[in-house]
Parts: sequence; C-alpha cells; structure tokens
Amino acid sequence: MNSSEPSNGHHPGSAAAANTEHSVEPATKAGNQSVAQAGGASGEESSAGLTIQPGAHAGSGSVLGAVASRSVASQILLGFSLMLIAFNLRPLFSSLSVLLPDLIDQTSLSAASAGYLTTLPVLCLGLFAPLAPRLSQRIGPERSLLLALLFLVAGTALRGMGDMYALFLGSALAGAAIATGNVLLPSVVKRDFPHRAALLTGLYTMALCGGAAAAAAFTLPFAHFFGNSWKAGLAVWAVPAAVVLLVWAPHALRATVVPRHSRRTVSGLTRDPLAWQVTLFMGLQSALAYCVLGWMAPILRGRGLDGIDAGFMLSMSVMVQVATCLLMPPLAVRFRDQRLINALLALLASLSLIMLLFAPVSTLWFWALLQGIGQGGLFAMAMTVIVLRSSDSHVAAHLSGMAQGVGYVLAAVGPLLVGVLHSLSGGYEASGWLFGALGLAAAFNGWGAGRAELVKARSAAIDT
Repeated sequence: MNSSEPSNGHHPGSAAAANTEHSVEPATKAGNQSVAQAGGASGEESSAGLTIQPGAHAGSGSVLGAVASRSVASQILLGFSLMLIAFNLRPLFSSLSVLLPDLIDQTSLSAASAGYLTTLPVLCLGLFAPLAPRLSQRIGPERSLLLALLFLVAGTALRGMGDMYALFLGSALAGAAIATGNVLLPSVVKRDFPHRAALLTGLYTMALCGGAAAAAAFTLPFAHFFGNSWKAGLAVWAVPAAVVLLVWAPHALRATVVPRHSRRTVSGLTRDPLAWQVTLFMGLQSALAYCVLGWMAPILRGRGLDGIDAGFMLSMSVMVQVATCLLMPPLAVRFRDQRLINALLALLASLSLIMLLFAPVSTLWFWALLQGIGQGGLFAMAMTVIVLRSSDSHVAAHLSGMAQGVGYVLAAVGPLLVGVLHSLSGGYEASGWLFGALGLAAAFNGWGAGRAELVKARSAAIDT
C-alpha cells in the first residue's frame, strides 16, 4: 500500500470505529484495507487473521467456521495480551511517587535529586523511543515487545537493591523498556485491529492507567507488609511484569519476522507541521501526566494527608482515567475532528491539578476526580491522534516514535521543574504556574493535532 495516496484528510479507520454512515468519506473508504496491506503481512492474510487461499473450496463451510472461530479466539487473546503488556508500563512511575517522601527521609536523596529521579525514566522514554521502530524492523514487533518486557523486569527488580546507583540505573533501564512498548503498541493495534483501532486504543490505554492506579494504591501497603521497606515496595512490581513475560513469550517466539525484502521505510514526517503538532501534543500532555504520577502524592502529603490516603487519592484519580481512556477514543472518532475535545481536556487536566495545590482540603477528592477525567481523556486522545493521523501501520509506528521520542524528552522537563521549584521555594505552590503553562500549550497543540487530516509522509519498500 502506498501511504502517500491522495486523501481528503479523514482518518482511514474512523468509519469502522464509529460504525456510522455519515462518517464514511472517500479517504476513509480507501483506508479500510486489509491487515496484509496495512501491516506488511502476507497478501493471503485477511484483516480477521484468517489464512484463506484463493482457491479454497466455498463448500467447506464447517471448516471455515472452525477456522473463523479460532481466529476470533486468537484475536481476543492477542488483544488481552497487549492489555497485560500495557498494564505493566506504568507501575514504575506511580510506585515511586507514593514512596518518594519516605526515600527522602530514609536516604540521602534531596528534593532536587528526587526531581532528577522522577525525570530519568521519562527522559529515557524520549531517548529510546526512536530506536523502537528500527528494532521492530529487525526482529519484529512481537520479539521487540518480549525484549522490552525482559529489560522491564530486570530494571524494576534492580530498583529494589537498596543502592542509590542501582535505583537510578534500574529506573533508566526500565524507562528504555517502557519506551519500546509505548511506541510499538499503537502500530500493532493499527496492523492487527484495523477496524477496531479506536476500541483497542481505548482498551490498552485503559490498561496503562490501571497499572498506574494499582501501583499507587498498593505500593505503600506492600512496603508496610515487608517491614516498611521502600526497596520491597519498588521491586515487587517486577513480579507481574515477569508473569506477562512468560505469557507473551510463546506468541512472540512463534511470530514470523517480515522478510527483509518486504520491509518499508517512512520519510517526510519531520517536515510535516501536523506531525509536529501531534508530537508537541503528546509531549505536553505527558509532562502533565508525569507531574501527576511523580508528584501528586507528595503534593497531597504536603497538604496534610498521610501516605496511605495520598496513595489512594492518586489511585482513584488514575482509576477514573481508566474510564475516560476507554470511552474517549470511540466517542472522539464520531466527530468530524478532535480539535475542541483535545483543547478542553488539556484545560480541565491542568486546572484541576492547580486546584489540588490551592483548593480547601475538604474538596481535594473532587479535584482529584476531575483531574483524572481530564488527564485520562487527554492521554487517550494523544494516543488516538497518532493512529487517526496515520495512513497505515508503518506511518503509525514512525509517527509514534517521533511523538514519543521528541515528546517524552520535552515531558521530562515537567517533573524535573517541580522538584527544582520545590527546592528553591520550599513548597509546591510555585508549580501552579508550570501546570498552567503546560495546560495552555497542550490545548494549543491539541487543537492543531485534532484537525481531520493525515500526516504527509511516504511509506516505501526497502530494496535489499
């Protein structure tokens, strides 16, 4: 498939996701092609995953029915596996957040150093994200995700060694692994679920939020169970990642690596203004998100809440994100564009975060709820516009790499500045100006990224 074919600017998969006739435009119809074309798979493989030869007998209905049944089951299993992977890509951040005051009290870690620690894995998300598509081209997305899970388990376990060097090294290693998962999940969804891209995007984004919420709620109880050990509270999250590693390994090792002659390259993204608006939208909303994951619990403890209550309030806020992550993508693709939705969600997320600094303590649960609604929808839309603005899975993978590569380097500034401002001022109130600026900038770029257009990129086969 030539990704640079003419388009009227509407997302190829939006009609299927919305299931409404009025959303079907010429470019939409042209974009709804088979997974074989969108994902670079064999031409004999249909979008449902069936392998039916052209000469298959039409009368063998029972055999085809059995194959179709197995295919549906395999698609469900694949979707569930992707959700399990996504679940393990966020405990690294929220588990540290709820333990950060304890680390500062029990170790030599200063508030500024804590800012560097919360920033390090986010920075690694940006530095390693551009490498994920190249790794995927060499060994395939399935094996790339398997390798990412292996490094995630090792990095998370290393953080529990108790040494400051191990804490920083493990955070960097796990951050690099998460970068690979962040980039490849949207492209796998685009390839294997072309007619359910919005739904699957919502599901795995929901799983991302679920993992963050679980870590926020249970890290401190785990630490208390193991003798008030912050090391155990951090390292315990290597266990679910190891379980998913074992679940994913058989599928990854059975997957067929695309032959070199059928691989493709994508060019033109860095010269496209829409691609940069998608990138900045991802980065700015991520800066808000990692301020929440890294500093919301310490901010709440600074307002007078104890560690358990602060952890549960953060968990509740993130759990609310689960619902908005699931509902927002299928809803958003029913509209002609997503400009207004993106801008309103950015303003809601930033305003609610500011109110957590200044609102009466009795209203903090309310503002944490609103922050979860805004942040969850904002994150879901940032992931969704990567899919909506891409013409095929190859462009989606490279746009995802660009958005998360540049975007997460930008996002790393957010939690770092919170730590620096806290060290300079002795409190968190000065961060309100930072949250406001991030929200306004995210709203501006979200408006641009929500335009009903495709990025102007060319996807071409690599001659080898």
